[in-house]
This record gives sequence, C-alpha cells and structure tokens, in this order.
Amino acid sequence: MSLPLSVIIIAKNEQMRIKECLESVYQWADEIVIVDDESTDQTVKIAQAFTNKIFTRRMELEGKQRNFGVSKAKNDWVMMLDCDERPTPELKKEIETVLNDQKNDIVAFWVPQICYLGTHILKHGGWSSPHIRLYNRNYLAWNEAKHDVVHPGVKYIREGAKGGNLKGALIHYNFANIEDFIKKVNRQSTLEAVKWHLDGRKVTLGKTIWRTVDRFFRRFIGKGGYKDGYYGFVGAVLSGFYQWAAYSKYREIKERGIYL
Repeated sequence: MSLPLSVIIIAKNEQMRIKECLESVYQWADEIVIVDDESTDQTVKIAQAFTNKIFTRRMELEGKQRNFGVSKAKNDWVMMLDCDERPTPELKKEIETVLNDQKNDIVAFWVPQICYLGTHILKHGGWSSPHIRLYNRNYLAWNEAKHDVVHPGVKYIREGAKGGNLKGALIHYNFANIEDFIKKVNRQSTLEAVKWHLDGRKVTLGKTIWRTVDRFFRRFIGKGGYKDGYYGFVGAVLSGFYQWAAYSKYREIKERGIYL
C-alpha cells in the first residue's frame, strides 16, 4: 500500500534523469505531481508513464513554482524532489514511520544528502548539508518575494510549526561532470547576482574577496573537503569562484541593467 504522500517534482528538459527519479518513488508515494517548465525534449512524454498530474507552467520564481505544485497535491504531506535526487531505502522507511506516527508534532523535516560529482561522492566539504524536503503544507510555504530568483527560503504560515531532521539521505547527483559543475556555477551565480540587485543588497569588492577566500577554506579545510582528494579541491575552488562570479555579474547589472 502506497503512502499518503504527494511527491512534487519541478522539471525542465530533464529527459536524461527524470525516469530514474520517478522510478524511485513510483508506487511508494500515492501521488506524483510534476510542474514542467515548458520542456522541449521528451520530459513530459516520459513522465506520462508514471503520473497524469503533469502541469505546464513557465518558471517565474522557484518559490512560486514549488507552491503551485503543492497546490495541485491531494495530500497534506508533500515531498519536494529534484530530478537529480533519489531517496535511499533508509530514507523511505524513515518517512513511512513519520507519516504513520500520529503523535508526532513535527511538521517539517530537513534531509541530508549523498552528493556526487560525476562518479565521485563528495562526503565532506559541507555538500551533504540537509535541505527541507518533507513537510505538511498546512504549516509551511516557499517564499515568493520578487528577489527570490534562486534559493528561496520557507515561511511558517501557521503557528505551532516545529521542524526536525531525518537521518536517511537523498542521493543527489549534483554534477554530472566538471563541465556540468561549471555550467551550474555560471547559471546560479547569475541568478544570485540578480537576487542581490532586486533585494537592494550592497555587496562590496572587499567583502567579495573575503567571501571567495573564506568559502574555499571553509569547504576545503574547515569542513574537511580535503578528505575527498582532488575532487574535494575542485568543489572548494568552484564554490569560492561562485562568490566572485556572482559579484562580477552583480556589478555589471548595476552598470548596465538586469540580464538573465
């Protein structure tokens, strides 16, 4: 018997990854909701074999896209899942326990990750930090402020909300390879720069130099990224560069106007 759980998946041109993602939750959760950002590949066709709840909606803000998907769900408990993520058997069992525990007053759960760069697991460096993935939609929603073009937070919409952490992990195929890593740094740093501009944030060159260096050393030394060898070093370097790239684009936006 499947769980009274709605899995929400945001997708765009994910034909290479969405099938495996859907297989990981198919017939485990009793509902899968997909919000497709006008894909031009076979994403929707592949998804139709797993669910009939597929909605096409152009991405405006990530928070709005997530909340839209949740609004189409039939269950109060929802799980946010990206196309490059797969729940482990341990996480599934833990979620089953949570949903079957009627006395549990925790309404939101953060889930750790097992992160990959190609075929290499990034066990250290802070890449496995937990993210909110399971929650009761009556208590939480994603932020939809105009500046939240990337990494939106959550807001409590009802008093009495309590959060907790799960031990089971999500497998997260973050980066297919180094090229993919660099592409994502490029795209995400653009969105970060736009976010800073729309938020009216004052970001200085001096602070950026500090953040660039600090992020590298925190990932590589402070959080033990060196234990992952060369790829731990690559992850720390590109993580630091993200800050520099975002600032450079932010500065360009201030001079020339917003671009996306």
